[in-house]
Amino acid sequence: MIQCHCEERSDAASSVTPRSLTELASSLTLLAMTLVMTVSVLIAPARAQERVLNIYNWTDYIDPVALERFQKETGITVHYDVFDSLETLEAKMLAGHSGYDIVVPSNEPTLSRLIKVGALAPIDRSRVPNWKNLDPVLMHQVESSDPGNRYGAIYLWGTTGIGMITDRVKQLAPDAPMDSWDLLFRPENAKRIAPCGITMMDSAIDVIPGVLKYLGKSPDSTDPGDLATVERTLMGVRRYIRSFASGGALEALAAGQTCLALDYSGDVVQANARAAEAKRGITVRYVAPNEGAELGFDMLAIPADAEHKDAALAFINFVLEPDVMAGITNTVRYANAVPASRAMIRPELLADTNIFPTPEQMKTFFTIGPVPPSAARQRTRMWDRFKAGR
Repeated sequence: MIQCHCEERSDAASSVTPRSLTELASSLTLLAMTLVMTVSVLIAPARAQERVLNIYNWTDYIDPVALERFQKETGITVHYDVFDSLETLEAKMLAGHSGYDIVVPSNEPTLSRLIKVGALAPIDRSRVPNWKNLDPVLMHQVESSDPGNRYGAIYLWGTTGIGMITDRVKQLAPDAPMDSWDLLFRPENAKRIAPCGITMMDSAIDVIPGVLKYLGKSPDSTDPGDLATVERTLMGVRRYIRSFASGGALEALAAGQTCLALDYSGDVVQANARAAEAKRGITVRYVAPNEGAELGFDMLAIPADAEHKDAALAFINFVLEPDVMAGITNTVRYANAVPASRAMIRPELLADTNIFPTPEQMKTFFTIGPVPPSAARQRTRMWDRFKAGR
């Protein structure tokens, strides 16, 4: 019996030749390739038909009704994430494969940096017919960051200055100037105001140019001596700063948890509106300091590796509709770059020169340009020392 089985196994083994093994391997390879091709054919249309848009925007910077309307009109599902500082946005974008289809960088320094490293895709204006609605004067102002306006459309714009609960500040520092950076950057003033809370925007990108301008220097200075002077100025008031925040400064002002903040104009105007809605008896005021306030433009842009560029172009075109943009300004209280929207913006917002500055005010504002990477690193290291109080 055992011998018989051995003979049978020996016969089977002898039938397996090199040629049969080769034929078997070829058949298996062909089968695998067929399966891969079949799966690819099934998956490719699904991806092509996927109607999704991934947006990465600032905190409190959209009209929720606009998002709902866009989804309803286009059938595109929107996934919406937020950031509260340019540093956060830059880190995510420069790492690559962010997963987003629309991002909202400020024109300087972030948009220009992302353009230089090839992180953004040019906008096909033939797919954005509402591009014609943009204010050509304002678009010209951002061409220093984006020559030819190839990579970004202005979303909203505003200035960086001081937000305050005026009566509390005046109670503690009655003789301090209410329209000057001296209110914050002179230690004797900051010391008196500190008991009711001082909040500093947590962004070297936004704060340092303003301090340079206050000190009579170029906001784009790369001189180590100028940066050292900025550091001394900031360290002179460091002990009086209660908190560092970006998006959180809005809520702190609205709730009366802080009475002085370096913040964006629209955020301060929003804080006043929220305080009024809550009926807390708090009035929040925005001031563009007379030494000059930085004028910044936030841009709608498309990452170079965005997976849903068609949806991104459709969204940009949608947002540039005058009624859509009016709704956004009415909600977030920032100026936009679509003049035709003004007829639909609430009169009290149009009359607020903190949102829509007069031509005379515009002359006092300044814009910033890009700084070399080495200078940007020096600014970041200085900012880290300042926050740590060292």
